[in-house]
Amino acid sequence: MLVRAAVRSPTDRLLDPSCGDGRFLAHHANSSGVERDARAAGAASERAPHAHIHNDEFFAWAQRARQTGERFDCVVGNPPFIRYQTFAGDARRRALELCAELGVRFSGLTASWAPFLVAASSLLRPGGRLAFVVPAAIGHAPYAGPLLEYLVGRFREVRIIAVRRKLFPRLSEDCWLAFADGFGGVTSQIGFAAVDAIRSEEALPGSQVRVDVGEWRDAWRRRLRPYLLTPEARALYLAAASAADGTSSPMAADADAGMSTQRRAAPSRLGALAAIDLGYVSGANDFFHLTPSTASRAGIPDALLQPTVRSGRLLPERELTLGTVDRWRRNDDPMLLLRIPKGAAVPARVQRYLGSDAGRRARQAYKCRCRTPWYAVPDVRVPDFFLTYMAGRVPNLVRNAAGASSTNTLHGVRLRCSASADDLLDAWQTPLARLSCELEGHPLGGGMLKLELREAARVILPLAGAALEPAAEIEEATALMRSWRHYDD
Repeated sequence: MLVRAAVRSPTDRLLDPSCGDGRFLAHHANSSGVERDARAAGAASERAPHAHIHNDEFFAWAQRARQTGERFDCVVGNPPFIRYQTFAGDARRRALELCAELGVRFSGLTASWAPFLVAASSLLRPGGRLAFVVPAAIGHAPYAGPLLEYLVGRFREVRIIAVRRKLFPRLSEDCWLAFADGFGGVTSQIGFAAVDAIRSEEALPGSQVRVDVGEWRDAWRRRLRPYLLTPEARALYLAAASAADGTSSPMAADADAGMSTQRRAAPSRLGALAAIDLGYVSGANDFFHLTPSTASRAGIPDALLQPTVRSGRLLPERELTLGTVDRWRRNDDPMLLLRIPKGAAVPARVQRYLGSDAGRRARQAYKCRCRTPWYAVPDVRVPDFFLTYMAGRVPNLVRNAAGASSTNTLHGVRLRCSASADDLLDAWQTPLARLSCELEGHPLGGGMLKLELREAARVILPLAGAALEPAAEIEEATALMRSWRHYDD
């Protein structure tokens, strides 16, 4: 499908910048491929004997190709999905340098596939085409913004096809398709289509929605995922967002008819109501998290022991009470953090625990080695609420009535306004808040939803108790977004 969409003539020169074993190259006679793995490059030569195979690292090869003036009519492929943690070394340096030369600056959190598309498209002739398999992160990742800005500024047409069913069923990564035509042109729209599945014998799906680039930038913060929703659902959400931000927009005005006429929603962003931060990082959880019996045998005084939540799975619904913490204590769970303030005197029995074999191992852990003193765990807070930032159906907001702290597996939420805890908890359960979690957060694979700190701060809460009407439409929109991250699967 991608080769048919990109190739217009038998004489077109096609490039696959990460050709693997040559599956794309096999569909067009006048092809070239780049593959850094020698074994895969050999397989590509066997599968597509007509193709020119370059056994090389793509970004190094692309720099030379640009200097020699080598150009192609179309670029097609499935670039490597290497996360930023392992996209490193000379290849990363060359990739970011080449993209910077082309006017695209990616952050340090950029995965490999985005620079691949930029570098590959720079090798096109005027009027050339691009057709790629891309991760669904193109719909929400911050580094997808610079990539799409580059595409709309260099091509006459840009089209993104969202595919709900997995192209690679055994992988957690969802994949979409990206197509661009008319290299050297410019467009003010992004064509967007959402399909349930792709059949390779069919034509590349056409655009269902024409996304205005200005709206994509401003209203949706350079995210395409909201366009999975109906126009009516998007308008309802933008109306709530405009009210929360104290602004107005044409789409929000169009949604007024969908608002309750008896009581208008009075929403607010969570970040305007509360400070949100991560829990602490101990550096050696098995050492710093003690069971009550271990703490008793070691003679650790109660003043240096802080009840703590080690995982969101331990949290009940709505409220963490002293009764729950007491149950953990009776079960002899490792629920006590050894919390020694920096500069505090250390009792002799605690010094013996720090000097034990377990203590000597703990002090060699990276985080412990990097702080002084090694045993003083920083950033231990007692928030008003805990917020799970990895969720299946919906993130859990839990009132901290037990005075506990938490590890960085949870967000801590501290109220900074007059809103009551009950009001906040009630608002969190509304259809609007649940849809907001879906739109402001992002899918992580395996049906999971993740809320980064900045995303959690943008969640919209109707504190006044009013909700956007019709609530059924908001709930339907939430169910749709969950289906796209495969929660129900």
